[in-house]
Amino acid sequence: MATTEEFILFVCEQIKTNFCVSYKKMFGEYMVYVNDKPVLLVCDNTVFVKKLEELKILMQDSEVGVPYKGAKEHYILDIENSDLTNQVVQILEKVTPFPKKKMK
Repeated sequence: MATTEEFILFVCEQIKTNFCVSYKKMFGEYMVYVNDKPVLLVCDNTVFVKKLEELKILMQDSEVGVPYKGAKEHYILDIENSDLTNQVVQILEKVTPFPKKKMK
């Protein structure tokens, strides 16, 4: 089951008050960008976050899962928990580099 348009809009709505948020459809699923940095992966109406050392304590009680076959295990973010979501996004925005420009 692919992510619905309604769900991706809901995810962006949850974090847009503090950040510049956009999303891009990729392979039927979505990458959410915060201030032009790729921070959240949304697959099957589930929000996934990379398992980073900076999030270890904050996300220790979160479920984990694999967003797609062959991917590494990610944390599953409870997007409806606005306090947790904002804390996670703030950390990710700081530690995530801008994507590298592709040479043509």
